Amino acid sequence: MTDQNDSQNLRYEQDPKGPIGQFFAPFAGYGVTLSSFFRPTVTEQYPFEGPFVEPRFHGRHQLNRYADGLEKCVGCELCAWACPADAIYVEAASNTPEEQYSPGERYGRVYQINYLRCIFCGFCIEACPTRALTMGHDFELAEYRRLDDIYEKDQLLVPLSEGMLQPPHPQVEGFSDGDYYRGAVQGPTQTQIDWVREHRPDDPSLATARPVNEEARQA
Repeated sequence: MTDQNDSQNLRYEQDPKGPIGQFFAPFAGYGVTLSSFFRPTVTEQYPFEGPFVEPRFHGRHQLNRYADGLEKCVGCELCAWACPADAIYVEAASNTPEEQYSPGERYGRVYQINYLRCIFCGFCIEACPTRALTMGHDFELAEYRRLDDIYEKDQLLVPLSEGMLQPPHPQVEGFSDGDYYRGAVQGPTQTQIDWVREHRPDDPSLATARPVNEEARQA
């Protein structure tokens, strides 16, 4: 190692920089800095503008719904098992004819995500068999209390879109949970709307619920 260093020093002594090279040496070292100095400013004016994130950015989670308003989560807990940080807690419950929140047999009665632990790796959304759990672009999760960083199910569920019907209500008659997953259900039926009107006449979603065309549904 000593011989190698001596040979390098000897080479530098034999080939010193000339006056011009010594003069421009500092400018060459700061070449990137100087070239960037004259470029247009790209600073984002956050929080007054933006934020601007990439389309596949992993932000806060959301629990999705089917077109008629039923929840996609079936309480399988695969997301909790896949989480390397143990940030997800799920408790499942059985659907009943009087209270059906998702197609099939079960739904997620309790769903919590602890954002003090979450590392936003996305393993949970890869494990979800029904695409119930996805990640959006919201990253503003700063809170004053640690307890507020534990999000409950009502905070994670996406709001009802126009035309959807607030669960619980029966699934579309004649359709299985597999039909729901394959996108065969395009919206609530008149039968579902009538069921909610009979059991919860004051439900606000009745004002915006729109039944799908029965002929199109059967096709």
